[in-house]
Amino acid sequence: MAVCAVAALSLTAACGGGSDDKGESGGSSQADKSTVKLPKLKGEKLQVAAVWTGDEGKNFGKVIEAFEKRTGAQVEVTPTGDNVATYLGSKIEGGSPPDVAMLPQVGVLNQFAEKGWLKPLDQATKDQLSKNFSKGWQDLGANKGKQYGVYFKAASKSLIWYNAGAYKNAGVSEAKTWQDFVKNAQTIADSGVEPVSVGGADGWVLTDWFENIYLSQAGQEKYDKLAKHEIKWTDPSVKKALTTLAELFGKKELLAGGNKGALQTDFPKSVTQAFDSTDAPSAASVFEGDFVGINVANDTKAKIGKDAKVYPFPSVGGKAPVVTGGDAAVALKDSKAAHALLTFLASPEAAAVWAQEGGFVSPNKNLDGKAYPNDVQREIGKALVSAGDDFRFDMSDQAPAAFGGTKGKGEWKALQDFLKNPKDVAGTQSALEAAATKAYKD
Repeated sequence: MAVCAVAALSLTAACGGGSDDKGESGGSSQADKSTVKLPKLKGEKLQVAAVWTGDEGKNFGKVIEAFEKRTGAQVEVTPTGDNVATYLGSKIEGGSPPDVAMLPQVGVLNQFAEKGWLKPLDQATKDQLSKNFSKGWQDLGANKGKQYGVYFKAASKSLIWYNAGAYKNAGVSEAKTWQDFVKNAQTIADSGVEPVSVGGADGWVLTDWFENIYLSQAGQEKYDKLAKHEIKWTDPSVKKALTTLAELFGKKELLAGGNKGALQTDFPKSVTQAFDSTDAPSAASVFEGDFVGINVANDTKAKIGKDAKVYPFPSVGGKAPVVTGGDAAVALKDSKAAHALLTFLASPEAAAVWAQEGGFVSPNKNLDGKAYPNDVQREIGKALVSAGDDFRFDMSDQAPAAFGGTKGKGEWKALQDFLKNPKDVAGTQSALEAAATKAYKD
């Protein structure tokens, strides 16, 4: 649910530059402060399932280490893979669920709650939620009046990250409209650099492309209806959005590696391609959320705010879109240790641990902005919190997992096929509607 226009505009001003150091402007000591009381759990063992691997997994591990230090508990983090619902469903039905899981799809949270697989939050966690989160974020973690989830990590998924040197050499600037974005891409291609890096091997990246265009072009009301499958994917508004997306995907010279290369590029590689050189990179830009920052910082030599800059996704119709996502912590076991971890994750100091490492933004309104390591991420976090309840959540993450969150199926597969053949708008719509009808019915 899209961050308000004022917040989006504040990013435009803030994200063009900034410091990438952790000196006076970043690295808050809030992580070391105690704002929440936690029980002593020495000897207790806890298993947590999360999608994060690589740098994100390491940073979440630091949050877990802080919890272990505070409580004495021993925590094991298990990766779920992309098919979170399938992984957890098999564990639950097999009688060996983890104690806590991080769910990247609100649709999965609702499915699990309705199956009776989730444990309601205890009072200590609910107290932290009411103190630190807006009603909108609390509502996303609730089902039928009961609170189940803590949105520990959020994402502002409407950002264009670009190589400052490549833009400068091509003589282009930050695009405010989709028309300017496509025009700039052609200019960059003519300068000898492939314009846009697309992580098409990961279907969720393609859903984010579609959602940003659809939200800006069709508006919030239709976005909400499509998210609930109250209108069909064969609706003219979907045709219009796919046709617009084809203005980029339909010109192979605008994509790093062409359409074939994009389909073989995973998300991390899509980022490094854009920042593997300061003046002659493999691509000039990459679209995705604030979490791009961690890949830039850890996998390239580019400096955020200097070599790697960012601006809001350009407006396609009315307002520029800002789509948010997030990972909710839920309890699958009704244990003291599981509830204690959720309470900790709802606190500002837990958010501060990861915030100061970068590649992270929190909806926790009491997180000190000084925790973020640079001005770019600080302003992204500020805009997210300043939006209050005026936001739109990632559409695919609201859908049943079989449609919006499963590798090789549903929306992921249909949009990958579309990237392969952007001329087939009607076929893509039919495939999307067939998959959605089955998933929502089931």
